[in-house]
Amino acid sequence: MPARMPNWIKKFGYGEFIHLEEKNCKACMMRGDKVFREVDKNVFDAETRKQECHISEVTTQVISTIPVLFNYWAKPKNALETSRFFNDHIAQTVSDDKKNFIGLGTVPLQDVDLAIKEMHRCVQDLKMPGLEIGTNINGKNLSEKEFFPFYEEAENIGCALFVHPWEMMGEKEMEKYWLPWLVGMPAETTRAICSMIFGGVFEKFPKLRVAFAHGGGSFPYTIGRIEHGYHVRPDLVQADNRINPRDYLGKFWVDSLVHDERAFQLLRETMTDNKICLGSDYPFPLGEHKPGELIESMKLAKEIEEKLLYKNAFDWLGMK
Repeated sequence: MPARMPNWIKKFGYGEFIHLEEKNCKACMMRGDKVFREVDKNVFDAETRKQECHISEVTTQVISTIPVLFNYWAKPKNALETSRFFNDHIAQTVSDDKKNFIGLGTVPLQDVDLAIKEMHRCVQDLKMPGLEIGTNINGKNLSEKEFFPFYEEAENIGCALFVHPWEMMGEKEMEKYWLPWLVGMPAETTRAICSMIFGGVFEKFPKLRVAFAHGGGSFPYTIGRIEHGYHVRPDLVQADNRINPRDYLGKFWVDSLVHDERAFQLLRETMTDNKICLGSDYPFPLGEHKPGELIESMKLAKEIEEKLLYKNAFDWLGMK
C-alpha cells in the first residue's frame, strides 16, 4: 500500500476508506477514525521490502493490493478512483525496480464495465501481467453471470487473475480467537474455487489463468467430499455445469502456503507439481517467514523445486 493516501472519507463524504496514519510511533491503517491494523514499514516501503527479500533470498516478488483496499462496497466511480491510485503506485514501484518487483492491479468489480476499462489500463498501459480480485464481490459468488464479460476480456488479453480471500463468510459469527483468518479464509477460498467450477467459468473460459491463495484454501483437502456431493445431489451441484469437479484439477493454480509438510504432499498429489506457485503472504503474520523454506526442506528433485519456486508462477503470469 502507498505510504500516503488521500483521505477519501473527507473527499467522498461517506464510507470507511482506509488511510495510513502514525500513532504512538506506529504506522496504523485507519478505517475512519478507528485503528484497523498496525503495520510495519515493509507494508509501504519498497526499500525495506528489498532488504527483507535479500535476507530471505527472494530475488523477485509479485506485489498486490491489500484486500481491504479493494473497496468493492464503494460507489463505482469512487472505487475506480481508488483503484487507479493503488495501481499507479504499484506500477511506479515496479518501474523503479523491475528486477525485484512484478505488479498486479486491482479493479472495481462492483461495476464490470469500469473493471474491464481499468483492467485494460493495467495490462496495456501499466504493463501488469494480471490482477488481484476477491473471493466474492459484496457477497456475490464469482460464478455470477454478470462477471462473465470480465472473465472473457481477461482471457482475450491474457490477464492473469489472483484470487485472495476477503470479507470471509461467517466473520461476524466467529470473531474470537482470530477464527476468520484461521477458519474463514480457507473456507472462503474454497467457496471461490467451487463457485468458478460449478458455475462453468473454467469451462466457458478455458484459457483464463487463475491462481488461488493459501494453497487453494480447504479445496484440495475436501475434493473427495465435493466430488461425492456432485454425484449424490446432481440436482443441486450440477445446476449450471455437469462436469465432474475433479476434472478441473490441473486447470488452475494455487500457491504453496500451507505451513505443513504432509498438507503440502497432499497438495502436490492433488494439484500436480505444475500448478503450485510459491506463496508467502508477505509481510503478514500468517505468511511463511522465509518464503520457500518448506519446499526447500523437502529435498525435491531440482526440476520440481524450480517449478514450485518460480517457473510455475511465470507460467501462470504468462511471462518468460
